[in-house]
Amino acid sequence: MPTSSSPSLPDERLAAGAARLASRYAGHFAPETVLGLLADSYTRLAEQARIHSHLVVLAERLTAERLDALAHTQGLTSGDRPRVLFVCSQNAGRSQMAAALLAHRAGEHVTVSSAGTHPAHEVEPFIVQALTEAGVEMSGDPEGAYPKPLTEEVVQAADIVITMGCGDACPVVPGRRYLDWPVADPDGAPIAVVRDIRDAIDAHITELLSRLAL
Repeated sequence: MPTSSSPSLPDERLAAGAARLASRYAGHFAPETVLGLLADSYTRLAEQARIHSHLVVLAERLTAERLDALAHTQGLTSGDRPRVLFVCSQNAGRSQMAAALLAHRAGEHVTVSSAGTHPAHEVEPFIVQALTEAGVEMSGDPEGAYPKPLTEEVVQAADIVITMGCGDACPVVPGRRYLDWPVADPDGAPIAVVRDIRDAIDAHITELLSRLAL
């Protein structure tokens, strides 16, 4: 994790986001730590992006998620909600659906996140359609859901890491519970197949919720 002093931002438009995040996490993290993570988040997202119109906003969102996770692992925040991380290769299909379904069904009782070992450029359109048909929203933000890179902070903060087709690419952190869900890859599949995959994931979600006893 980058923590060097006064790192330069790759886009001057990030300065406003850096100020907001530094204020939000004042007392927890130094401004230099916030700047380092923001610059790193932007760079990671830029590597996979085709369109950069929302990249600054997405970098701020990703940095906030990483800072929240880091605060949790350092004991800077209270609360005992289980934290579940879904990981697939591209974070454009299975892990996005799983995260949205769990967040929809568990509400504020679980902290949910998702990431990809090799993130795609965007979420598959049929993923959004299949979830919308089931009454599930992927994101409340105007920029919508987006593929995110897998970062050390989010893995470290998770109580349960659920992998879906990423194999050995997901780092193993001692003390975390790992599950692997054998769900088909919806990449390029017709909507009928995506609906079946959605329902298969939802069945796994039902089992997971029973184990969490929420």
